[in-house]
Amino acid sequence: MREAVSLATLDGLEGLSIGNLAAALDMSKSGVYAHFDSKQDLQLATVDGAERIFDAEVIDPALAAAPALAQLVALCDAYLDHLLRRTFPGGCFFAGVALEMGTRPGPVKERIAAFQGRLTGLIHHLVVDAIERGELPSDEDPAALTFELHGLILAANTSFVLRQDEAALTMARHVMRRRLHVSE
Repeated sequence: MREAVSLATLDGLEGLSIGNLAAALDMSKSGVYAHFDSKQDLQLATVDGAERIFDAEVIDPALAAAPALAQLVALCDAYLDHLLRRTFPGGCFFAGVALEMGTRPGPVKERIAAFQGRLTGLIHHLVVDAIERGELPSDEDPAALTFELHGLILAANTSFVLRQDEAALTMARHVMRRRLHVSE
């Protein structure tokens, strides 16, 4: 599945096929086809694989940090580190496929939307928790800050993928820490 996710970051989920996956894996088409009944099954399995990788590389390490603000910073840092490691050649899988599949109704779009909802829900939860713990100002708007942080990491992904310039990730870290009032 890692190879399917990597290919999808370059060719999109619509560009992903049993044929190009078989070629990338140096397998026969029938060997790959045996695992998937349809292109949609391949796409859904790829989304599931990407989610498992994202959870292991971004979500799980962030949740291992101290509660609230430290977890929020760790989440943003882990996302940027995920990009910096070049886990996938096309950057964040979910950033790319959200735009690609966002206008196409069906189960693949629903799965991607569910992932995005889970990620923004986690950011929102951590923001609210940090406010309640007094780690962020009490008048902070949780919805607005969630939108800002999610937008920041997506913008960092776009800049990094387009220019392959690590300075975009450094800038994103700086802006995030300044916005959260966390020293560098």
